[in-house]
Amino acid sequence: MIIQVNFIGKWRLKDNHNYIWTSCKKLVNLKTSKLVKKTIYGSKSGYYINRKFIKLEDLKNQLELIPIKESDPFLIALNKVIKN
Repeated sequence: MIIQVNFIGKWRLKDNHNYIWTSCKKLVNLKTSKLVKKTIYGSKSGYYINRKFIKLEDLKNQLELIPIKESDPFLIALNKVIKN
């Protein structure tokens, strides 16, 4: 039996493109293909990214929308064909 779940990436970190937030607001590590859980450290909530705790307040300044050129697989394949 195979179970497949597809997520649509919407936001990513500006300095580390391996972490993507989906449209349903789940954080996914693209290197390991695993979901990253939101945790509480002290009284602040946030995520452990690259073994470092980052608060949600600090993440707001580090996020960017994924450009359409990079998120659409058809456009990526088309750009590769055009360049060659």
